[in-house]
Amino acid sequence: MPTNEWQIRPLSKLDPDIQPEAWEQAVESANGKVPSHRIVKDVVQRIMERTKVPNTYQIGEVCQIIVKDNPELRGKGGCWAIVSAVNDFSCTVKMWDGEYAVGLQHLKSFNYLPQECQQMQVICDRITRVYSGALEESVQKFLESLGQLKRAYLTALEEKVLSLLELECK
Repeated sequence: MPTNEWQIRPLSKLDPDIQPEAWEQAVESANGKVPSHRIVKDVVQRIMERTKVPNTYQIGEVCQIIVKDNPELRGKGGCWAIVSAVNDFSCTVKMWDGEYAVGLQHLKSFNYLPQECQQMQVICDRITRVYSGALEESVQKFLESLGQLKRAYLTALEEKVLSLLELECK
C-alpha cells in the first residue's frame, strides 16, 4: 500500500479502472516494495504511451517543456509553461514570451497544487507584461531565468527585481 499521496499522484492521469493495475506494475518494478513517485510516474507514462490515453492536461496546469527533437522549442527545455488550451494530442501553452502549440510528448506536469498553479499564472502574467525584445540583454536573461524556475514562487530578491522592472517598463 502507498505510504503517502505523492507516490500515487501520477495515477490520477489514468482511468480509475487502470489505476490498480498500474500500481501493481509499479510495485513489481520496485521489487515488491512500496514504489517511489518516480517509479509510479514511469509506469503511468508507459501505460499512457501504450494505450494512447487521451490528453489529461488541464487548463491552468503548470508543465515543464521537454525539447526532445523539436527544434521549435530550442532554448525552452526545462522551462515552465501554463496550459491555456487542451487539444487531442497537444496543448497550447503560455510562456513568458508568448504562446506555443506543444505535443504531449514535449510536456511534463509539475503536479503543482491549484494554488501553486494560480501563483505561477500571476508570475507569468507579470513577466509577460515586462518582457519585450527592446529590453537590454541582461534584463531579458533575468526574465528568461525566471521562466526556468523549478518552484512556484519568487524569492524576496527576485520579487524586488521584478517589481522594479515593472515600474521601469510602465
